[in-house]
Amino acid sequence: MKLLKIEDQNFKGKRIFLRVDFNVPVEDEKVTDITRIEKTLPTIELLLSKGARLVIGSHLGRPKGGPDPKYSMKPVFDAFQKLVKAKVTFSEQVVGPEAVSKSKALADGEILLLENLRFHKEEEENEKGFCKKLAELADVYVNDAFGTAHRAHASTEGIAHLIPCYAGLLMRKEIEMLGSLIVRPQRPFVAIIGGSKVSSKIAILKNLIDKVDHILIGGGMAYTFLRSRAVPIGKSLFEKEFESEAFQIIDRAGVQGIDLQIPVDHVIADQFDANAKTKTVDKMGILDGWMGMDIGPKTIDNYSKVIKNAKTILWNGPMGVFEMDKFAKGTIEIAKAISKSSAKSVVGGGDSIAAINKAGVAEKITHVSTGGGASLEFLEGKTLPGVACLLVKEED
Repeated sequence: MKLLKIEDQNFKGKRIFLRVDFNVPVEDEKVTDITRIEKTLPTIELLLSKGARLVIGSHLGRPKGGPDPKYSMKPVFDAFQKLVKAKVTFSEQVVGPEAVSKSKALADGEILLLENLRFHKEEEENEKGFCKKLAELADVYVNDAFGTAHRAHASTEGIAHLIPCYAGLLMRKEIEMLGSLIVRPQRPFVAIIGGSKVSSKIAILKNLIDKVDHILIGGGMAYTFLRSRAVPIGKSLFEKEFESEAFQIIDRAGVQGIDLQIPVDHVIADQFDANAKTKTVDKMGILDGWMGMDIGPKTIDNYSKVIKNAKTILWNGPMGVFEMDKFAKGTIEIAKAISKSSAKSVVGGGDSIAAINKAGVAEKITHVSTGGGASLEFLEGKTLPGVACLLVKEED
């Protein structure tokens, strides 16, 4: 993929529309996790050092196409201005004369943060007129929001066709790191796939099965795989409509010589509750009336041995209901095993990121992807509209 680099450009005096992913958690009008803001600071600092005038746009949450105080960017503005040395102002208007006037009033090295882009329904519709209004705010477009790259919205795709466009440092890093998993991974390549629903992971499993040496499955999705092999799963999470596909994935892995492992023991509970009664049971299955909540000690040991010998690791999705401490051990132990490995490790998905933070091992992970759904679609082999529009067009 050929992307124009911002490092090679002179942006002095230029207004840059910088699309970021500041979709951060907010409680009581305060940002509770600044990770996504911190991830894009290198791009912001580089652009400011080149004399750029930044107009920053992001969405926050899912407002229904109109202004909603619950999703205002003002708490993000409060957190953001503490993280940069530059002068930062706020625009309550996303587009229109007031926003344009504020963008033109910027001096070199100053920043204007816009209100929530999704306060306009035209943003998600990628409406042409709205794209033009966004383009009026800037001379150049830079996208550093890989987490939204799978959406063809006005600020992630439409505007890129109207003014010169570049990929930010975070965007490029995400593409390079995830791309290296697909193109030239060092082997053994281990994919650890968890999470609650197999339905959201079927596509990535089908794509990875041709590329990896080991697949380790955990989380609620594991019980659909177990049920497909006639293992009793009690009242564990189960997606009947995906039972056949789960069965076929196990078969296909066997035919292709891929080591696909599913849990051989489980921590189970009599109800979905932090105070539930618990037991550990083996591969004979889960008792009637009980549900699987975490992988058991034998599975942790099996998976840790595979991880220890890996050269490349991809992890997406927790091994159990890790937000309840009683059922967090499997996820935490896998996080620790990855941190001890000498492998190149890429961790994606909000729950997996929360898990490595909870385990205190984030600094030992090669790359923590901000992508979420975008990461999955990229690894599934899909074209991401927010990336495709940034590619250098080949000359005829």
